[in-house]
Amino acid sequence: MWHWMGWPGWRRWAAVAGFALAGALLSFVQLAHAAQAAVPAGSLSLDVDGEVRVTNDVAHTAYHFTEAQLLALPAHSITTATTWTPRSTFTGPLLSDVLKAVGAYGSEIEIHTLDDYTCVVPVADAARYGVVVAYAMNGQRLKVSNFGPLFLIYPRDQHPLELDGAAGDAKFAWQIKSMTIKR
Repeated sequence: MWHWMGWPGWRRWAAVAGFALAGALLSFVQLAHAAQAAVPAGSLSLDVDGEVRVTNDVAHTAYHFTEAQLLALPAHSITTATTWTPRSTFTGPLLSDVLKAVGAYGSEIEIHTLDDYTCVVPVADAARYGVVVAYAMNGQRLKVSNFGPLFLIYPRDQHPLELDGAAGDAKFAWQIKSMTIKR
């Protein structure tokens, strides 16, 4: 190749090839960033409706927490084991802070999950147990494949007689997408 192009031709060819390669790499990086931008910034969200005083939807019937709003609430941790996990540290806002933010005034919380599980827990549990709406376990964000994006955590290790067994297990809802506050 050197022979027929000579040194100046080879340098020109290498420069053109280099620019083409750099352009292709830049296009690939731009496509990767565009693909990332197409994915929502966060998968963390929570809708709360029912007996609430504060709403932010068009119909004024629910409050939609974005990821930024959930992360802006003070984070608290509970270290406990569950039936499905070893002793772990779960972090997220207190359920009582979520209820306060929406002005909840009911006595029960109906929790709805991504896999269509529904459970009902007393509003009083929020204060009684310091329940956490966890978005992280052992410092790692929860994913749908690993109890996320939100997992309702009670301090079971601190209250084994009250929170152990089937009745206690039923309160540990994961993959939470919404809550309905009822009277």
